[in-house]
Amino acid sequence: MQTHSTGRASARAASSLIAATFGLIALLPLHAQAHAIAGDRVFPATMAVDDPGVGDEANLQFGHVRVPGDNGDQSVNTFDFEYDKLITSRLALSVGGTYVMQNNPTAHGFDNFDVGLKYLLYVNEPHEFMTSIGVDAELGDTGSHAIGDSFSTISPTVYIGKGMGDLPDSLAYLKPVAITGEFGPSLTTGAGQPNAFNYGFTVQYSLPYLEQHVHALGLPQPFSNLIPLVEIPLSRSQGQTTGTVNPGFIWINRYGQFGIEAQIPINHASGSHVGILVQAHVFFDDIAPTTIGKPLFNW
Repeated sequence: MQTHSTGRASARAASSLIAATFGLIALLPLHAQAHAIAGDRVFPATMAVDDPGVGDEANLQFGHVRVPGDNGDQSVNTFDFEYDKLITSRLALSVGGTYVMQNNPTAHGFDNFDVGLKYLLYVNEPHEFMTSIGVDAELGDTGSHAIGDSFSTISPTVYIGKGMGDLPDSLAYLKPVAITGEFGPSLTTGAGQPNAFNYGFTVQYSLPYLEQHVHALGLPQPFSNLIPLVEIPLSRSQGQTTGTVNPGFIWINRYGQFGIEAQIPINHASGSHVGILVQAHVFFDDIAPTTIGKPLFNW
């Protein structure tokens, strides 16, 4: 019982922190001009499949899932944080970590910390297309012994995004649609540890794009800044595919965003119940472009 009450208290604390962050974001002006821009298209910072842009930003995220454990279902709460710092206008360094609370068996602590680099490779503004390449390293033995692994994992990844704003006017109401995706291997350094191939995609419908670039319907707040979407993160290892289907929405403005998604397992190996993701995200490159959000080098 102590583990469950601790989990509820931590969940309430995370919810309060995210709500406070969202409250601060909501007080700022409502102009969607985030970091991942290709022409008129703004790609939001999605929760399970990374967006194709680079930026100076911070992300807080809470997740809850139930997955198969050694002795039945296992409840897992995660509290993620990530900070991305622009080295140049096209290259960003990221550092992040995850605090994990689980039962069956009971354990809590930090998972291995990770570092990454991401480079914005190409942007085609008229066709709202963007692609980046990156590599992420989860560093072995940097987390708690109860949660983290002794080996490291290296994940080179390709990221892409395509908005449909170049469709003909006869398909005007499809122009707010965008698709993003990522794919790449996850390579372990531990002897006998299985590698994986991770991939996923999102389908988005941007109501801000509809209002500003297709037809102004006069939607009230908060709907005029909503992006309904579905994310599908997947992983294949040892001949088995796991993943979820995540319907939800993101509310976005120039300085940050708030998002919430369900996590629906695609099979029993992926989970036994519908989970949830809640996100608060801040764009330092728009909040403080001449100080904390400024690239380290003007290359």
